[in-house]
Amino acid sequence: MIKDNNLYCIIMAGGVGARFWPKSRQSMPKQFLDIFGTGKSFLRMTFERFTPKVNSENFLVVTNRKYKDLVLEQLPEISPAQVLCEPIGKNTAPCICYAAYYLQKINPKAKMIVTPSDHLVLKEDKFHEILDNALSFIDKENILMTIGITPSRPETGYGYIQTSDSDTISKVKCFTEKPNLELAEAFIQSGEFFWNSGIFIWKVRDIINAIEKFLPEHHALFAKITDAYGTEREEEAIKEVFAECRPISIDYGVMEKAENVYVHIGEFGWSDVGTWGSLYQHSRKDKCANAIPEHGCYLYDTKSSIISIPNGKIAVINGLKDYIVVDTDDALLICPRSEEQNIKKYIDEVKFNDGDKHI
Repeated sequence: MIKDNNLYCIIMAGGVGARFWPKSRQSMPKQFLDIFGTGKSFLRMTFERFTPKVNSENFLVVTNRKYKDLVLEQLPEISPAQVLCEPIGKNTAPCICYAAYYLQKINPKAKMIVTPSDHLVLKEDKFHEILDNALSFIDKENILMTIGITPSRPETGYGYIQTSDSDTISKVKCFTEKPNLELAEAFIQSGEFFWNSGIFIWKVRDIINAIEKFLPEHHALFAKITDAYGTEREEEAIKEVFAECRPISIDYGVMEKAENVYVHIGEFGWSDVGTWGSLYQHSRKDKCANAIPEHGCYLYDTKSSIISIPNGKIAVINGLKDYIVVDTDDALLICPRSEEQNIKKYIDEVKFNDGDKHI
């Protein structure tokens, strides 16, 4: 298959994955972990998902500078120049600006697929069909495309996209942040709302035009350092830009405001696997609906729980139902699955009392 030399894949890999604490740490965030025990990290799986479409030299990974070596270790096919290092995380708009303005300099004809680094896609053939359709559409139109997922349940942990008609590719009517359960149920019943995957497809010139219009201060900052991209001055220039630019998501900063936003609807076994609960949903279970490692767990009167322990360790657990148990070398989490939204609060308290050593 001949690949399009103007097609680039931008992998956003700067998050810390706090909701997967204590497995995910600041020193080794979720995207670099083999959460499913497959021998591949989320980042590696993401890279391999797009290699049938994108040349290895056309990947860019945007991450925190402290993770650059991790990225290169897990993706040996790419060069150090393909890792764009943020000095500090400031949400998705600055991340995407960095990649877009960098690409504009090296290839003004570039088309961008922008993807998070830590999502799960089970039906990759179907996903590739959707990519092909979306890329054909943006070739003909000056639009911004996102991918919407046909919802299977009234999920409160995802953002939603409302469509203007029932076509597979539809103009977006509005974006809605994570709803409460009652609203999520109404969304499902209406048939007009789809999960927001956070995957975007567009020509570099179209996203830059939108940034210039809706985020003019970001445009000014990233455009003024054009000469520095790809040179030894890039790191210092980006440090100055990130010190000045405000944190904002691309959804809120651009997609919710632009008139030329379209969504491609699909169902391809997608999950953002953002929590222990979502990992539980996608994990293999025993006869008592427990998601456990292949070896080391001895469970008694324990049901519907997810257990994670280090290799070589033994866990004996009695009498738990609907729990999360995560053991690491220096931290242990035991929490009802229904209360995992409190994990960030637990982290804050640990950090306040013990500093960053367990975070």
